[in-house]
Formats: sequence, structure tokens, C-alpha cells
Amino acid sequence: MFSLSILWQDHPMLQLTDFIIDCPDTMKLAAFYSEVTGRPVKAGSQENWAGIQFGEIELAFIRVEDYRAPQWPGSEHPKQFHLDFEVDDIEAEQTRVLALGATLQHDSIGPDGYGWRVYTDPIGHPFCLCRNKGAVWTGQGLTWSTSDE
Repeated sequence: MFSLSILWQDHPMLQLTDFIIDCPDTMKLAAFYSEVTGRPVKAGSQENWAGIQFGEIELAFIRVEDYRAPQWPGSEHPKQFHLDFEVDDIEAEQTRVLALGATLQHDSIGPDGYGWRVYTDPIGHPFCLCRNKGAVWTGQGLTWSTSDE
């Protein structure tokens, strides 16, 4: 039987350090996600590479010539990736991200108030605001409940 823990022990130097997003304007997209997440754009960011630090992982933006935006949900220019953000108040966060330049694409919030909404950032990358059962917001941040309530 294959075990991921054994694989991890065999490769202790393997660690995710960056999640890199192609874009035509690094500082503009970094500013958008800085506002969405409340984290600052890293010092030293510039027109070819910009970043936002999340602990040991950096959300980075790299300038690409002839950038072609994904067209969600179409497949001619597929989405390539998407980010999920768990939120405690989806209506308030929607108002905020729309004001920052996001566009609502799809609403999958159920009558119980749980689910997700798909948005695109100002250059077409999809991301979701999610409200999941079991997500509990405390003074320590987000935790996941083990009960089914």
C-alpha cells in the first residue's frame, strides 16, 4: 500500500514555496489580491515579479507577454487554476471583492447559506468565496469542526 507519509519522509526537502499566476501586470494583480486577502504586497515586488507572503508560501505573479485570459466556464481558454477563500460572511466579502474589481460568475449558495460563489479577478482568473459546513471562525482563525452539526 502506498503511503504519502513515507514519501514525505523520503523527501524532507520537498516543500511548496510558491503558487505563481501568469498575468500582464504583476503589480495590478498583486494589489487586487492584497486587498482581497488583507496581506501586503512583498517589498521588492516589481513589474516582472510580485508576491504576497502567506507564512512559508508565496502567492506570486509573473508578467507574461501575450497573456491570454482564461474564459470560465468555457474550454477554449481553460481556467488553469482557481483559488478558494473560506469566509465567515459571504455577503460582506462579495460586496468587498466586487468593489475591488472582481466579477461574479456563478452562485452555488444553497438555501441553508452554505456553498460557494465563483468570481473572476480583474484579468479573468476564477476564484471562489466559500462558506462550508464545519468551518468555524475563532480568535485563532479558521478551524474545521469534526461534528456534522
